[in-house]
Amino acid sequence: MTENEVSGKVIGLAMKVHTALGPGLLESAYEACLRYELNKAGLNFEPQKPLPLVYEEIRLECGYRVDLLVENKVMVELKAVDTLHPIHTAQLLTYLKLSHQKLGLLINFNVIHLKDGIKRVVNHL
Repeated sequence: MTENEVSGKVIGLAMKVHTALGPGLLESAYEACLRYELNKAGLNFEPQKPLPLVYEEIRLECGYRVDLLVENKVMVELKAVDTLHPIHTAQLLTYLKLSHQKLGLLINFNVIHLKDGIKRVVNHL
């Protein structure tokens, strides 16, 4: 499966979760439901995947975690905030660079229509 195919499946499942729950819940609730849907769909994912920081020749475990890494191709960062800000996009792009991944999805569930809360972030795709 390509990055685009994986991201399409993730977006579809996120929309299913958002349709069922609506906005206003904690990020952890949406993450748990999305993990359930990913599992049910047979997609491989790593929840709360540790992301080490490599600086020069030193590998540092600083406590950074990616919400979901799906099919080892698409990094998913979940939010439940009033507004996505440029710093959220910058954070995901930094995570993509650190992990040498090409595609990330920033999904904010705290919106009326989920399509307004999804942002694709690309790192040399």
